[in-house]
Amino acid sequence: MKRYRYRAMAADGRRVRGELDAADLADLELRLRGQGLTFINGEARRPPWRAPQRIPRRELIDFCFHLEQLLAAGVPPFEGLGALRDATSHPRMAGVVNALLAEVEGGRPLSDAAARQPAAFSPVFVSLLRAGEQAGALPEAIRDIGLALRREDELAAHAQRIAIYPAIVGSILVLALVVALVHVVPQLEQLFRATGQALPLHTRVLVGLSHAVSTWWWALLLAAGLTMTGARHALARSAALRLRFHALQLRLPLIGELRRKLALARFAGLFAMLYAAGVTVIDALRATEDATGNLALREGVRTAGRHIEQGRQISAAFESVGLFPPLVCRMLRVGEHTGALDRALGNVAALYQRDVAESVARLQAAIEPALTLLMGGLLLWIATAVLGPIYDIITRLPV
Repeated sequence: MKRYRYRAMAADGRRVRGELDAADLADLELRLRGQGLTFINGEARRPPWRAPQRIPRRELIDFCFHLEQLLAAGVPPFEGLGALRDATSHPRMAGVVNALLAEVEGGRPLSDAAARQPAAFSPVFVSLLRAGEQAGALPEAIRDIGLALRREDELAAHAQRIAIYPAIVGSILVLALVVALVHVVPQLEQLFRATGQALPLHTRVLVGLSHAVSTWWWALLLAAGLTMTGARHALARSAALRLRFHALQLRLPLIGELRRKLALARFAGLFAMLYAAGVTVIDALRATEDATGNLALREGVRTAGRHIEQGRQISAAFESVGLFPPLVCRMLRVGEHTGALDRALGNVAALYQRDVAESVARLQAAIEPALTLLMGGLLLWIATAVLGPIYDIITRLPV
């Protein structure tokens, strides 16, 4: 299968452009004819120079909600996808729905069609679709997927809420510092040199910083750019370094524990949903490996999966990894003994999600005064370094 760009004509005479997967141009013409379009021309799409952009999570949530409503009302998947294609305003999402429609029309199950769109549908999405098709409960599976996506959106909102305020305050602080060093301090330095008085240490440090920023700003920017580029290149080339970097993220004070809770909330919620849908433990673990968003935890899930394949109990396998908190291992053990593993993991996900919300609120309450004190302290240092010598000059003036 190749990705083709095409031009076609609709029944009402309007020109239609789009993209579609097909074996060749003849297959493309047949697929377009099945959609009520008359093929004009087409060409194979060149491989992209970068990875395809992912579909926004909100678009997927809307897609799941409307498709679940249509299927629950008895509308066949082909007609439901056709209605969604005509109603979707997002261009990339419209292309994805169009591709799904072509695959379903060609006889593929919806889960297989979704698996051919990895930029839009994750392995968890595909696994839940396949489980719903096998159980004859596709609307319920799509509803569960929508709930999982909404939970993911809430967790992502918690993570963004932490970063917004420090980013704004940090940007303002850096901008104010650069303006002071580049424009204010050089003018005051000329005044200090004209008086010939000895400057205190903190004033000399401030003047030295001003010289460095004014003279070597290009070298500082170049060094910062090269450092960031080198770090990204090293992380991209070395899997061991990436694994160590992600493990370090989990050990950071305050932020590390919060990242761990975010990852475990995602993992536990998706694993519980897959297990409840009838997916085997091994397949559920494989589908949720990437849901953690952390390579160290992903490697821990893979190691636990290998231990389970060798015959170990689920709780013992996760406990042997050493990356999962006692709460997760204890709830896994309870789920094994009671036969309600999905319910136990669902409780873990709900607990961590609530804990994340509370931790974010506490961290925000602590970050705001801390950043205010930092900004005030830095500005106070600049003020004393500048006003101290000025005060000495004024006191020495003849009355």
